[in-house]
Amino acid sequence: MTGEGWRQKAGVTFVDAFFRGLAGAGRLHPRSRPEAHGLEVIRDLPYTQSGRSHHLLDVYRPIHREGPLRTVLYVHGGGFRILSKESHWLMGLAYAKAGAVVFNINYRLAPADPFPAAIEDVCSAYQFVLDHAARFGGDPSRLVLAGESAGANLITALTIALTYPRPEPFAAAAFERGVLPKAVLPACGIFQVTDPGRFERRRKINGFVRDRIHEVTRVYLPPHLPRTPEALALADPLPFLETGPRPERPLPPFFLPVGTKDVLLDDTRRLAVALQRQGARAEARYYPGGIHAFHAFVWQKEAKRCWQDSLHFTAREA
Repeated sequence: MTGEGWRQKAGVTFVDAFFRGLAGAGRLHPRSRPEAHGLEVIRDLPYTQSGRSHHLLDVYRPIHREGPLRTVLYVHGGGFRILSKESHWLMGLAYAKAGAVVFNINYRLAPADPFPAAIEDVCSAYQFVLDHAARFGGDPSRLVLAGESAGANLITALTIALTYPRPEPFAAAAFERGVLPKAVLPACGIFQVTDPGRFERRRKINGFVRDRIHEVTRVYLPPHLPRTPEALALADPLPFLETGPRPERPLPPFFLPVGTKDVLLDDTRRLAVALQRQGARAEARYYPGGIHAFHAFVWQKEAKRCWQDSLHFTAREA
């Protein structure tokens, strides 16, 4: 392995350990217990027949429910190669506490399973949610898609699959269901996997962060894929929405939160413009001083404000 390869592997290991450690430490707090908020969690439900841990999800829901509740499909981040529903338990808790039935999913990760494995899994999870939301007290007609970072990319790609006819069999199957989300909340997303150097051309980036961005392209995209907006629409939703045709079905409302110190900030700015170009209502919100995934640090002022804004948007639209 080259020196660059060792450096990249060490960087991934550090990031994975940091966020898993943070999630594990958070679980020790008494307020992290679902029952402390009147919630319950049903863990490790398979959403495909593969038998793989990558195809499991957790359901978060209020214990005492009156009528069907809005339904949230949550897709975790991690550069398409690390983290899981376990590291993102807080997101399931937050949306359920606000009165939703939340399906918090795992999906296949690169480099073992590169594109399009992750978006294929997200499309499968979408179909599972439509089929089973009512069984858990959710209303599939009040569907919300949410995710951060790589998960933000994946829920935006899923929205494309639901609003544009696509040639991929898994996308076509999702499109045929005809159920559009009421709201989409992609937080601090990386909305273009190709051209990782675009961020460096705008401002100086430290080597550690640069490696993580370039790594996404290297491990997620198979080298044989044609590098065209149409072929890569479900990996590069941003260029597709910037240059592609109007959708066959109207795009749902988007809420796009991001911190002003997030290296991925420009992708959110561009996506807001692209969505508006396509006729969607897109509300971008910028939080001063917020780094990447700042909303995970829920004790901070701007993180609290981001969650308040996100949950308000969700309640208003769904």
